[in-house]
Amino acid sequence: MRIVIDAMGGDHAPQKIVEGAVLASRKYSDIELILTGRKEILNKILENNHSPKNITVINTSEKIDMNESPARAIKKKKDSSIVKGLDLLHKKEADAFVSAGNTGAVMAGSLFKLGRIKGIKRPSILVSFPSKKGETILMDNGANVDCKPINLYQFAIMGQIYAKYVLGIDNPKTGLLSIGEEKAKGNQLVKESYDLIINAQEISDFVGNVEGRDIYNGSCDLVICDGFVGNVVLKTTEGVASLMFSLLKDAFTTNLRAKLGALLLKPYLAKLINKTDYRQYGGAPLLGVNGVVIISHGSSDEIAIMNAVKVARETVIQNIVSKIENKVNEDGEK
Repeated sequence: MRIVIDAMGGDHAPQKIVEGAVLASRKYSDIELILTGRKEILNKILENNHSPKNITVINTSEKIDMNESPARAIKKKKDSSIVKGLDLLHKKEADAFVSAGNTGAVMAGSLFKLGRIKGIKRPSILVSFPSKKGETILMDNGANVDCKPINLYQFAIMGQIYAKYVLGIDNPKTGLLSIGEEKAKGNQLVKESYDLIINAQEISDFVGNVEGRDIYNGSCDLVICDGFVGNVVLKTTEGVASLMFSLLKDAFTTNLRAKLGALLLKPYLAKLINKTDYRQYGGAPLLGVNGVVIISHGSSDEIAIMNAVKVARETVIQNIVSKIENKVNEDGEK
């Protein structure tokens, strides 16, 4: 299995990206990693990390910055680490692509180079959130700010396939994010999507409307919404988590008694931090494009990249792209 990593994308590129690739290459003996980026820089980092034999580098002369226009950058910077990586995936010279770079550019490049899975109207970004029972996946998380009911219906199909085969949830409970559990609650998109999804035999165990708190209490495995709402949920969650840990830090450093208490609680706090650490979830699959594309957080370090490779590897092993295509077109025929 060959996985391409955009070594120039992200706040900590290329150092942490390469270090993450090294960790992943040592953990998974059945993969070959291809790094796209400035060869002389990447080779130097690899040498310092005693590079394993299953990592190769493909030189690129350009980099797409975070503030660039995605569509324009994809068209103009053909020798960028993102475009070169997606080219390899398109030519079947790689099985998956991972990037912590410009999300818009990765999405635009994926649509331009790979296209959509047959039958899929729009791709969707899937993100995992920690919950009381493990994790809850939510989609879409920013790929589509304006959606139609058919889009949310297809998000549910793709999300259930991912939950079943990658996360190992046999019959994932699926909810539609709204402002109340009652069927009549929500805007026009939610109401029309509700009617479409509840009558769809292809979507198992639909629990109806759910509220924001249900993402974290474990009442469902998959939550569906448009990308505008999903991205607000994601960024709000990150902000609240950051605030809570900041408040805890302040509380545990106020005096000697508080510091002693923190010392006693340290093992339990470590478990809490680990559960809410985005790095443990690796990356967000861009479901609906004709290839395995994993979008990592812009501030990803070596741990996040290693886990993003894990997500890419499992998505390839489970053949998620083909499963989505078969399911959507089977339903279309029905």
